[in-house]
Amino acid sequence: MKTTDAIETIGYRPTWVEINLAALEHNYKQIRKAISRATGIIACVKADAYGHGAGPVSQRLVSLGVEYLAVASIDEAITLRKEGIKTPILVLGMVLPAYVSPLFKYGITQTVCTWDLAEAISKHAAYFKKQAKIHIKVDTGMGRLGFAYNEAYDLVREIARLKFLKIEGIFTHFPSADSDTAFTRHQVDIFNKLITRLEKSGIRIPMHHAANSMGILHYKNSHLNFVRPGLILYGLYPKKGLKIDLRPVMSLKTKVVFTKRVSKGEGISYGHSYHTKKDTTIVILPIGYGDGYPRSLSNKADVLIAGQRFKISGKVCMDHILVDVGDARVGTGDEAILIGASASERIGAEELARLIDTISYEIVCGIGGRVPRIYPDQGVV
Repeated sequence: MKTTDAIETIGYRPTWVEINLAALEHNYKQIRKAISRATGIIACVKADAYGHGAGPVSQRLVSLGVEYLAVASIDEAITLRKEGIKTPILVLGMVLPAYVSPLFKYGITQTVCTWDLAEAISKHAAYFKKQAKIHIKVDTGMGRLGFAYNEAYDLVREIARLKFLKIEGIFTHFPSADSDTAFTRHQVDIFNKLITRLEKSGIRIPMHHAANSMGILHYKNSHLNFVRPGLILYGLYPKKGLKIDLRPVMSLKTKVVFTKRVSKGEGISYGHSYHTKKDTTIVILPIGYGDGYPRSLSNKADVLIAGQRFKISGKVCMDHILVDVGDARVGTGDEAILIGASASERIGAEELARLIDTISYEIVCGIGGRVPRIYPDQGVV
């Protein structure tokens, strides 16, 4: 990338995220291969598409024929509508009954798991003289949002009587699909029994969904007629050893902005948690916890420079990271990769997550807004 091109796309601070939409497309097609042709996809693009940029990601998924998009809030859905997305959008989170009017203005489908919300949406729909589509969430063991399973049958029947509502979908969520097979299979079983019971009473709901990324890969009986992939869309594995060929979509890059020679025994960064073992070169990278790169990775994570691994040296600062590169020939302007590949080496979000006992979701979602996202075929967003 030429200097003028870099300034036009990422600004004067050489730190950026690259999003490989071709990898996203590859992952989407891998998911299609893992499900039946009759099964649709509700793609999770909440939290700015897990930090990848909801607009460009959604546009590519729409071009590939995704049936539905899922977000966490009405605000996220409105953002997509304003970017020209016309595909159906499901809000997975709750909204207060007083705030339902944007559902009608922007054509958004809301998750419902309280009578008060169902009633509020119905009243607004009656005012507009149109049916509003909703999805019912059932809590089969997550312990979060949703009608309690043992109460869901009666409540769904009550909601079905509201003539200005159309129950388009019903769904549940897995809390431990990666660790408790028996419990997850139990969830699928009782959810299916609820659907069967509702159908026998004359309530036929078109869309049934339960499978998250782990469900898609490990519980075929959870596919129902729609699945909700999230993590695997972005090339990240919810568990080791899964049989699917995924390609990471995100790379996090920066450039060396300063180098200095330091004597043996010198303390580096805040608190001097790192001391040089010999006369060495320290390089400075313009990225830090102010960008969402976790401070807890201090003295733990590696960065890649010219295909070599070097460990972060000392505490991650708000705006900078220091790296001891020894006697390696590293100079100002050299590229450093914090997530991504260089030569035969790769640092994945999963690797960073393991170092600090978290999950890869948190790593990619945490990359802040002051780090520009680059889409090689679209420019910067």
